[in-house]
Amino acid sequence: MSSKDAAATAIVLPPPRVDPYRGPPPHEKGPFVFLDYDQIELDAAYDQAVYQPNILQLNKRWASNSARTRERIGAPLRRAYGDSAIEQLDIFRAEQQRAPIFIFVHGGAWIRGSAEPYATPAEMFNGAGAHYVVPDFINVADAGGSLFPMAEQVCRAIAWVYRNAESFGGDPDRIYIGGQSSGSHLAAVALTTDWPGEFRTPRDIIKGGLCTSGMYDLAPVRLSARANYVKFTDEMVERLSPIRHLDRLGAPLIVSYGTYETPEFIRQAREFAAAVRDRGKLRELIVAENYSHLELPETLCNPYGLLGAAVLKQMGLAG
Repeated sequence: MSSKDAAATAIVLPPPRVDPYRGPPPHEKGPFVFLDYDQIELDAAYDQAVYQPNILQLNKRWASNSARTRERIGAPLRRAYGDSAIEQLDIFRAEQQRAPIFIFVHGGAWIRGSAEPYATPAEMFNGAGAHYVVPDFINVADAGGSLFPMAEQVCRAIAWVYRNAESFGGDPDRIYIGGQSSGSHLAAVALTTDWPGEFRTPRDIIKGGLCTSGMYDLAPVRLSARANYVKFTDEMVERLSPIRHLDRLGAPLIVSYGTYETPEFIRQAREFAAAVRDRGKLRELIVAENYSHLELPETLCNPYGLLGAAVLKQMGLAG
């Protein structure tokens, strides 16, 4: 057995949930596809709706809360970071000048989502003295099944913020990023990017990161039903699996997940946190007891919430 195989067999999966409303339906166990998952179980482990029955309600709640936030604090600046129509970002400005900047990368299974429903955390960040930025970027269907254009656009948005921070009162030397779900994957890709080589920026362009409820190794994802709409290749799995490129990680990370996530999202978070810790870059692992996939990022909207308090502390803005 190779060392890689030995490491794989040593992984301990979270105990199975007994909640009859969460998880794959009862079925006859099929051949193992990855670890001890059969195909039905692996597909379910990368499908949030199977483990969070109220996911549609949560999506709608994000949208309605975001609309209320925009009504209270006003519309953001809308700026283009590239030439295509989608390459724009929302900037919610704090009153302070040369304030730190938090860039949030939205999720949506790579296939859906936009900046508009993710305005809700802006009020918390602005109140603490930070600018809050949410970029829009292409989805995988419009990109022909490739994740490369999404990752490249997210990185170019970050580079634009760095080069144009002073135009909206931001401090280019205090840029932090975070993401949730597929957005956490893209944020982790950005955190492990060769910034000087690919974007001609300083290596330490990002000063800290938040990766919550994400995927950091695409190999098992490639084996799941997500391959029905993502055209995974060996190159994509290798280049866009952040856990394989931690030698380029320069910023300290907060990694988090909820205990009501799917078993694969829990395993991926724990494996990633352990690897980041081994590199000396793990600031904190947040295990959110009794939070599901779309409930946990709501705590980013509160300065006393699990994620909100941790990020403000990371940015030096906590009281």
